[in-house]
Amino acid sequence: MPAALPATAHWPYPFWIAHRGAGRLAPENTLAAFRLGAAHGWRMFECDVKLSADGVPFLLHDATLERTTSGHGTAGALPWAALSQLDAGGWHSRQYAGEPLPTLASLARWCLANGLLLDIEIKPTPGMEEETGAVVAEHAARLWAGAPVPPLLTSFQPAALAAARRVAPHLPRGLLLDTLPADWAEQASALGCAALVCNHALWNAGLVAQVKHMGLRALSYTVNDDWAAQRLIDLGADGIVSDRVDFFCPG
Repeated sequence: MPAALPATAHWPYPFWIAHRGAGRLAPENTLAAFRLGAAHGWRMFECDVKLSADGVPFLLHDATLERTTSGHGTAGALPWAALSQLDAGGWHSRQYAGEPLPTLASLARWCLANGLLLDIEIKPTPGMEEETGAVVAEHAARLWAGAPVPPLLTSFQPAALAAARRVAPHLPRGLLLDTLPADWAEQASALGCAALVCNHALWNAGLVAQVKHMGLRALSYTVNDDWAAQRLIDLGADGIVSDRVDFFCPG
């Protein structure tokens, strides 16, 4: 099966992608953060999605709840009814106290209503890689059915991307890498990826050339300095994920 949206085809996504909604200016992965990012002119956002114990896809980065919510323990061990009652904003600042965890469905409605795009990082609770990839892909395919531009599905977990491909092969996928394994090209090809999304420090001219020769797009995370962004632009990067929604101008 060919990669979805290969680099030889039209790439519908903007260059700048706001990390977790608005970077550090608002509580990450909340609707308040995405609204703030949009207010700064950003048109595409990255978010982290995992499953509740009863299979509801919702936004949260960590496997556990303590850092960014009022809850405790493993997030995926709780049903959505319990997760929906948590405060996901008070840890950040009093201004956002009481901000709830959003579901993927609620974020999809907001994005579609405002003509905004999404990079969904599939972030499974450990041991739930295949189930999370499958459920997130199924929901994404249904929620964005008929939309002019589908969400980009990314993950550090090949098993999650493989499951997403089985369920919704038409949705584009990107393999996330923090280090560069010897078999990265084989992994990306086997998963039918449209993009390689690397820690920005990994990119050099040779890697960019190889990625583009494979028909993939070269995306980078998380870029918060102007010198790093300019280096990637000079290398021919296709996209940058950044926290600095108040610094970079997405244009």
